[in-house]
Amino acid sequence: MNIFCKVALKGLKKNRTRTIVTIIGVVLSAAMFTAVTTFGVSLLDYMAEGAVMKYGSWDVGFLDANASFAQEQSQNNDVEEITTIENIGYAPLKGGQNPDKPYLYVAGFSREAFDALPITLTSGRLPENGNEVLISGKIATDGGVSYATGDTISLAVGNRMEGEKKLTQNDPYTSGSETFVPQENKTYTVVGICRTPVFEQDHSPGYTLITRSDQTGAGKDLSLFVTLKNPRQVYSYVDSTAAGSSYILNTDVLRIMGLSRNPGDRIFNAFMYSAGAIVIAIIMIGSIFLIYNSFSISLSERTRQIGILSSVGATAKQLRNSVLFEGMCIGAVGIPIGILTGLGSIWLVISVVSRKFSSLLYSGVPLTMSMSLPAIAGAAAVSIITILISAYIPAKKAVNMPVMECIRQTNEVKVEARAMKISRLERRTYGLEGILALKNFKRNKKRYRSIVMSLVLSIVLFVSTSALVTSMQKGAEQTKIVTSYDIGFGTQDMDDSEMLQIFDRLKTANGVTGSSYQEVINYSCAVKADELTDEYWKSAGVYSPDETVNLHMEIQFLDDNTYLDIVKGQNLPEEEYTGQDARVIGVAKLGDDSAEGVDDLADMFRNPVMNLTIAPEINGVADTEEWDHIGVRFVTMVPPDTPPMLKAAGQQSTFFSIIAPWSLKERLVPKGASVDSRVKGLTFQSDHPSQSADEMKSMIQEMNISSAYIMLNTDEVLEESRNYIFIANVFAYTFIIMISLIAVANVFNTISTNIKLRRRELAMLRSVGMPDRDFNKMMRFECAFYGIRALLFGIPISILSSWLICKGMLSDDIRFVLPWGSIGISVISVLLVIFVTMMYAVSKMKKENIIDALRDDMA
Repeated sequence: MNIFCKVALKGLKKNRTRTIVTIIGVVLSAAMFTAVTTFGVSLLDYMAEGAVMKYGSWDVGFLDANASFAQEQSQNNDVEEITTIENIGYAPLKGGQNPDKPYLYVAGFSREAFDALPITLTSGRLPENGNEVLISGKIATDGGVSYATGDTISLAVGNRMEGEKKLTQNDPYTSGSETFVPQENKTYTVVGICRTPVFEQDHSPGYTLITRSDQTGAGKDLSLFVTLKNPRQVYSYVDSTAAGSSYILNTDVLRIMGLSRNPGDRIFNAFMYSAGAIVIAIIMIGSIFLIYNSFSISLSERTRQIGILSSVGATAKQLRNSVLFEGMCIGAVGIPIGILTGLGSIWLVISVVSRKFSSLLYSGVPLTMSMSLPAIAGAAAVSIITILISAYIPAKKAVNMPVMECIRQTNEVKVEARAMKISRLERRTYGLEGILALKNFKRNKKRYRSIVMSLVLSIVLFVSTSALVTSMQKGAEQTKIVTSYDIGFGTQDMDDSEMLQIFDRLKTANGVTGSSYQEVINYSCAVKADELTDEYWKSAGVYSPDETVNLHMEIQFLDDNTYLDIVKGQNLPEEEYTGQDARVIGVAKLGDDSAEGVDDLADMFRNPVMNLTIAPEINGVADTEEWDHIGVRFVTMVPPDTPPMLKAAGQQSTFFSIIAPWSLKERLVPKGASVDSRVKGLTFQSDHPSQSADEMKSMIQEMNISSAYIMLNTDEVLEESRNYIFIANVFAYTFIIMISLIAVANVFNTISTNIKLRRRELAMLRSVGMPDRDFNKMMRFECAFYGIRALLFGIPISILSSWLICKGMLSDDIRFVLPWGSIGISVISVLLVIFVTMMYAVSKMKKENIIDALRDDMA
């Protein structure tokens, strides 16, 4: 060990407090780097395991293979495993309501296929022979054709042909250009219902039926699913193997590996990796600032020593290596402790949130900590780079100073007399103690700015992260507020009698506390132009007072009990709103994205009570032969939520809806007319939504429902949102705590060492008779100046950064919430940290002998 390394070690031992604080900073930064990388690896492993469980471990699927091709791929050195299913053929779906899926696709599974390709049963069991079949539940919900367990179905199975070409599930249905060629009749017994298989894509023309088939001999049409030894070779494998054949990729698994080439998946991967890069960058900024300040102050303290070494022949390289050696010594102690601390802390955090993860993306897949040597090595490397950067910058500045400046120590204070001038107002306001504190800032702005920047950094990091978490929580609360039911059953073409039979059955499910049924029908309304408000015409344009305007509106027919509850809730006389000639309730508002609630929306009509001329719409056009008149009272309220819709509805600039009892539907809806029903269905409230929804699904499967429908458990969506918020809170607040510890260590190190460097100056003040009360008052002034300056810069910057983060990472529908609580905490914390640190440093200094401090030449 050369003399320069010995000098560096001696300096570390001499300034133990600063050395310990610097090591703590390295421990915290290394722990955070390790925690971030380990959690990233653990999350990727969790997502990969869940994706494999949900979508299968295969990488490429060939939908038009044969036995010879399967044999060839089984002998391919790049292939780890193959799975085949038999393409038995297609059969027309009688009564299907989706024009893009007019077929049933019959697939024959072997025992190995059931193991390799995930099939999720919703009822029944798997087929055990070629006469039994498992059907996709999407046939009922999307195709509108219902089959129940135990049903027997007869199918004319054949092929889809386009000229001489046989079409597969990867070829969308094209009406007019393809023909169906039947080949044989088959009869199957339905033994179970499953969720849509992973290989059935949205554009596939056939709903999947799965039967048992172990025949994969020559002449059979097969679908082949290939698992590669190295998934990263998937695209080169496809290019060399597919040779024009149709294939599909397991994009849900490849996406997690970062291998998908889809634009949306690239955006997903870019967001995921950029988020990790941002977190690491934030940690590096805080860590570099802390460690940089430590070395910068250390070199300020050793300025004369560096000058003396330079004067006797030490080269700049030797001096820089001395400082870098000091950094490596600190890293050798701090990085291993930090890595162990990071692993322990992330294990603790993962153990807290693992149960929540099991109910998020992949049910039943636990989140476990995955230790990756490359990730840990990467964290250690980043920590070393952080230390080297932090040590190199101040070392380079120190060795470039002129030798005589270093020996005389004239480089620290460089101010003109004019810059030290204090106004009379400041003298009267601050007094002697405040003036001394203020002059200290003016003559040594470098150290003063270092402390203020440390404080500003801590404020910005704390407030910005807290703002992001608060905005996400507000978004979750908004989601919960706008949902008025727990379970929704939506349809469009189902007969009222069938829907009401289903309603009577489903409302008996355990846990159901409230139930309702409704239908929303599109209507046209004819009104005079002068009956509409000026606000309406500002958005609609110029009008003539005598003009008649046709407005689109909706009538929401609610069951009578629910309707009466709304009437009572609006404090309206019940007798005026019951009966065939009764008045109904209306809501007519102008849309405004900036409005916080319905009370902030402008009215469409001038008068709150009107008689309207209405007619139902057929294919978007008013049925002029069915004009009717109805009395309406417009109120300010939000109508009950409609059931889930099979197809998304377009947005409108106005909100014009009438709420009517179901008993009025017979008068307002013409018998036999094919009116435009926007949606109809059932809604339920439940004390145990998940249990009730599972029981309802079993009830529905027992019924022979012939119409397309959708069933939604909104509580699952809300629970998933709540779990996301909980997980985000855990990691966000863990990140806040650790980055705050770095900031506190930074401030403590900077202030305490700054006080130590001023020990001669402060000892001189005490030697000329400054009492402890005035001395403490001067130090409190310094605390106030530090805190106020830091808050003046830190709070505006933190608000701006909070707004940018929230706008960049959250949906536009979620409003930015100013984190007043976090700002208040940061104000109190900054002042408290400054005061405690300075009092600690001063108390240590007061214990020293004044004569020894005056004699100290800082050598």
